Formats: sequence, C-alpha cells, structure tokens
Amino acid sequence: MNDIHVFLAHAVRLEAEAARRFEELAEQMRSAGNAEVQDFFKQMAEFSRRHLAEATARSGFRPLPDLQPDEFQWPDGTSPETAAWSGVDGMMGVEDALQLALESERAGHAFYAMIATNTTNPRVKAAADEFTQEEAEHVAELERWVLRYGVPG
Repeated sequence: MNDIHVFLAHAVRLEAEAARRFEELAEQMRSAGNAEVQDFFKQMAEFSRRHLAEATARSGFRPLPDLQPDEFQWPDGTSPETAAWSGVDGMMGVEDALQLALESERAGHAFYAMIATNTTNPRVKAAADEFTQEEAEHVAELERWVLRYGVPG
C-alpha cells in the first residue's frame, strides 16, 4: 500500500470497527456484572476512537477515499479487527471476551506492521510505524489483563 490516503482510509475503517467491538464487549461485561472489565473495554474503545480521529485528521483538507468493500486491501479479504469477530455471545464470559479482543488487536498490529514493512512510500511507512506502535501498546495492555484473569494467551 503506497498511497497515504488509501492507508488512512484503511486505518479509519479498522479503528472504527475496533471501537465498535470494544463497545460491544463493554456492554457484554456490564450484562455479565463485571464492571472492572467493562471499564477496561470502554477505555479501549476510547483509544480506538482517538486513533480514528488521528487517522481522519492526517488527511488534512483532502477527503479520504470512499472505498467500496471490495477495494479494501485486507489480508484474507476482511478487516483484521473483525476477522475472528462473529458478534458477542450473550453467554460470553470475561475470559472469552479478553481472548477475542487480544486476537483482534494482534491482527490489527500485524496489519499495520505488514504495511510498514512493504510500502515504498515514506509517508505511509511513518504512519504505519506509528500505528503499529500504538497497536503494540494495546496488545501489551490486553496481555496484562489476560494474565491477570488467567486466560490462556
């Protein structure tokens, strides 16, 4: 991916999906009565919304391309943040929710890292490197929560 605006369009979609997923997980944790993990997922949704705003702002005055679903360049044809996502099961416990979130964040991290490695555009590389680092922080935070709750990682 060598066009900065195409990259940013991907980042906007990915971060919007991540925020939505974390909001759904927060709601499930509320239903399950786990306020601590609910608050954590709310915080993760806010981080994703910040990344979404950052990606949007980087386009400056130029609107991002309005990519059709078949124009996105996702690995395996679907956004990394939703690849393993089939929705929240009403019986989903904290362990499953944390595992699902960790898998999705790892996929998002791998996506940005792949772009940073393969692009020939220095602007795309710089942006992808920055998003890779931010996703690495999310992965590390989720790994701490997974360990805390004794979830196989």
